[in-house]
Amino acid sequence: MDAELSDEQNEIRRTLRELLLKRCGPEEVRAAVRTAAGYDEALWALLAERLGLPGLAVEARYGGVGCGPTEAALACEETGRVLLPSPLLATAALVAPLIAALGTEAQRARLLPSLASGELTGALVLPGGHLTAALGLTGACDGQWAGGGRAGGIQARPDSGGEGWRLYGEAAQVLDGHSAGLLLVAARAGGYARGRTLLFALRPRPARGVTRTRLTTLDETRSQARIELRDAAAELLGPAGEDADVPGALARLSGGVAAAVAAEAVGAAGRVLERTVEYVCSREQFGRPIGSFQAVKHRLADIHVVVQAARSAAYYAAWAAGSQPSEAAGGLALAQALEAQRMAAAAAVQLHGGVGVTWEHDVQLYFKRAASDELLFGPVHRLRELAAERAGLFAAGDEREAVAL
Repeated sequence: MDAELSDEQNEIRRTLRELLLKRCGPEEVRAAVRTAAGYDEALWALLAERLGLPGLAVEARYGGVGCGPTEAALACEETGRVLLPSPLLATAALVAPLIAALGTEAQRARLLPSLASGELTGALVLPGGHLTAALGLTGACDGQWAGGGRAGGIQARPDSGGEGWRLYGEAAQVLDGHSAGLLLVAARAGGYARGRTLLFALRPRPARGVTRTRLTTLDETRSQARIELRDAAAELLGPAGEDADVPGALARLSGGVAAAVAAEAVGAAGRVLERTVEYVCSREQFGRPIGSFQAVKHRLADIHVVVQAARSAAYYAAWAAGSQPSEAAGGLALAQALEAQRMAAAAAVQLHGGVGVTWEHDVQLYFKRAASDELLFGPVHRLRELAAERAGLFAAGDEREAVAL
């Protein structure tokens, strides 16, 4: 692994940071989350046009930039610094790679250019909102998260006309699901005896039988929705008559997604730490800046070390996702980044004092992002536990208890 970033990678970071500094301040973030889309559509179009942000990891033949997970992680780190509300994670890290992996050539040629240009946004609809379980980050990649049998999850059956499929069921906590122009829906087909999980492409507008409700969330900068499907027409992703390995495709996607989320968390943690250092150098108690007290210095120094370690882990996970996929690297990097983000945000609230928890101050936005991310992409202990199990660190049966002792 080459730890140095290339000139192109540094340029991606520099250009994106400069643009977001001008167009995505705290007031702009607050205004964007209150729009119907939940993000600044003009800024999203600008990011797509100037930087090709939605298509960073899409192949050039489909209109993308043709970069890899490392460049995507660098971009996510910068968007995380400003808590950018955008469909970047759902569209670029989840939907586009799944279409590239499982779609037919006709489906890829029809959908990927629109996703890469930012004209079309996407959302991945998973029953129960079990994203980390579906990616194999907190459980086995066996498809059990999709529900099964005659009840639960989302069910699919062939259309009576012999063409297409019909979907029934609902899913909650769908990232950017209320505004996405394309839904990728994971559904069970074949009933109880021959059940298997398949992916279906669905255009929610003007499709009948699709109800989308934007949810009230702790973190307004990461929109979520509940999707209800009632006899909704959908297209099978992949060749007709063939059952794609959806759990396997999601598992292969896990390293890149974990690295992207980890990079976002590291970006947010780094920025809130910077703001806290600035604040403690100006806030005075007992006639001197509180940043001059040894206890404050030590605490911020410890958090700085944790954030830097999490950044290194996120970069390594991104490199591993593009070079030598590892089941453990992504999960461990995500766990470390989520923990660093929580520590940095908690310290920021405490060291800012009473103003840190007020609605008017920006620190509360970072605190809510940290708390929400652990709920969405954690828990941290389970991410680490599964990575340790796969690495063989725990003995089987009774020996496992002895090791714990």
